[in-house]
Amino acid sequence: MKGILLVARRDFWAYINTVWGWAILALALLLDGLFFNVFGLTATAQYSADVLDQFVFFTSGITLAAAVLITMRLFAEERQTGTIVLLDSSPLSEGQIVFGKYLSGMAFLSLFAIATAYMPALIFVNGKVSLEQIAVGYLGILLMGSAGVAIGTWASSISRNQLLAAVISTVVSVFFVTCWMLARLLDPPFKAIVSYLAFFDKHLQPFQEGRIDTQGVFFFVSLTFAFLLLANRSLIARRWE
Repeated sequence: MKGILLVARRDFWAYINTVWGWAILALALLLDGLFFNVFGLTATAQYSADVLDQFVFFTSGITLAAAVLITMRLFAEERQTGTIVLLDSSPLSEGQIVFGKYLSGMAFLSLFAIATAYMPALIFVNGKVSLEQIAVGYLGILLMGSAGVAIGTWASSISRNQLLAAVISTVVSVFFVTCWMLARLLDPPFKAIVSYLAFFDKHLQPFQEGRIDTQGVFFFVSLTFAFLLLANRSLIARRWE
């Protein structure tokens, strides 16, 4: 556990101590604020639950995009700078390195989520929602962010540069986002399988409505585990090259 936290702390402070990390955070907050202002705080009267629904929808999408940007450097930058040798020669196992880097990405995304707290708080100015609804919404956001960070960690582990890692991570993430559209073009049983993989249309929607969906929790946790396992296997393979 100590080794995992060591890797996580090292990478997290790498985000905090660089312009890149703050630029991602600032851009994500700017876009989230603009979307919330345009679609959430409209001149047309809306139910408070609908405003929260819009907030969770757009914030989760921006969180997924931020996950691509912050994870593309996890392993790819180490290879470009040559510091990957230090990791390969360290006494830490591949699993500890992968999970530590995953935790650093989640810690940074959590920082972004905390910084957005003022947006759902604005609902209380003219409306009313329960704190439990907001908490469930944030749970959905972080679960999707977790899947995004795991995808990005895997993409970075198989890439030799950051641009390639970002492209691979984006393509995979877009696939899961657009599965509901792809499902319409398929026939059973493939239609049901592809539809089940959809992030927004299938698994995030209950969280937008303030409901904890165990199926959605299982899906995002399973996806996170699967891609972290792939990253672990990729690191093992590279160590034996």
